[in-house]
Amino acid sequence: MFEPDRFMEDCRQALGEQNAHAAVREIVGRAVSEPSGILASLGEPRLSGIRTLYRSDTLTILNVLWGPGMTLYPHDHRMCAVIGIYSGRQDNSFYHRTESGLVTHGGKTLNLKDSLPLGAAVIHAVTNPLDRITGAIHVYGGDFFAVPRSEWDPQTLQERPFDIEHAKQIFEEANKRLVSTDTVSH
Repeated sequence: MFEPDRFMEDCRQALGEQNAHAAVREIVGRAVSEPSGILASLGEPRLSGIRTLYRSDTLTILNVLWGPGMTLYPHDHRMCAVIGIYSGRQDNSFYHRTESGLVTHGGKTLNLKDSLPLGAAVIHAVTNPLDRITGAIHVYGGDFFAVPRSEWDPQTLQERPFDIEHAKQIFEEANKRLVSTDTVSH
């Protein structure tokens, strides 16, 4: 069974390891290897959103629920991260900076039980390609909400400061689509 307090404590202790990023990846991988335990503890995803499980200057743990068909534009974290999928699927498109701007640099699909470490310089966009919510545990090596970051316009790839309110709006738009789909199907 997934125990959020134990998970948080394990991640905090991992920050003291010589290779903290690898230690956190192991903890996240172990947690998502039993998705039913996470679902029993956190509940079946019903709406998209970002739910904070733990936040400090050195560690943020989020339960990120991606709405059906939802895409979040390119963005960076400016801190190491590990993402683990416990429900659904997440498609990542990676980018890197060049003198002429942001360019596509590959992709990676995360399926159920997969985990992925992201370095502090990684820029990615996320898509939930499914018609149901994707649930993911995100662990960041810092205060996710306090560190200035960047986002890029999905059409022009012009860089701008990351706006958490803008991101929340995209999650809310996904919820409106989800609710209207549920209303139509019932």
